[in-house]
Amino acid sequence: MKAEILFDKEAIDKSLHTGWGVSFLLNQEVLFDTGENGCWLLENMRSLKVDIDKITAVVISHDHWDHTGGLWELLKNKEGLKVYACPGFGPEFKKKVKKLKGRLIETEKTTEIAERIFATGEIAGEYKGRYISEQALVARTEKGLTVITGCSHPGIIKIVKQVKKDFPHEKIHLVFGGFHLIGRYISKYMGGYGRKAKLIAEELKKMGIEKVGPTHCTGYGAQLIFKHVYKDNFVSVKIGQTFEI
Repeated sequence: MKAEILFDKEAIDKSLHTGWGVSFLLNQEVLFDTGENGCWLLENMRSLKVDIDKITAVVISHDHWDHTGGLWELLKNKEGLKVYACPGFGPEFKKKVKKLKGRLIETEKTTEIAERIFATGEIAGEYKGRYISEQALVARTEKGLTVITGCSHPGIIKIVKQVKKDFPHEKIHLVFGGFHLIGRYISKYMGGYGRKAKLIAEELKKMGIEKVGPTHCTGYGAQLIFKHVYKDNFVSVKIGQTFEI
């Protein structure tokens, strides 16, 4: 199964738009998040020769502007597109999806989106002292499961534990996306590395996660820590990449 990186903070080519938020495409049919800007997302799609007609569904991780921003332009270009959202998303988001004639589907629990592709459903998190609902994407491949995250507000460990609970007999090959560690855990050091980020990376290894690809809100400092812990099993994530998961 192929994963295509359509939007993020870095690109392999300067002609591609970069910015805040992420957008990943699985098997040319399921889009996960839409980045901060719809025009930029669509221009990246055209540059990367993505066929919008093949996209059957969009899964939104959480109701923040840098993950929903590109959705509205996408819906204007593809009426009736299925949009999978957590029940806890705000009423304005839901109204706007329906106004633009998207097919809103609320995912309370693990939901199959396409063959071998699942949304985890709502996982409770916290942002600035308030409740936030977030979901991740899970792909079942020959290598094992791939878990794809938007921002990991509930905590990357909590999300992985939820996936292991829902898919108890399957190994997790790769976890990539936003880990929400930016600016948080790099000020305190242990042997030159941010202590909390290092502990999280080591915990993921203990949980049997074979590879990691932290990006977006993970922060460059934490990314370096994950790279140190995972070495050759660290996956760099940039717009324009297509890799087999």
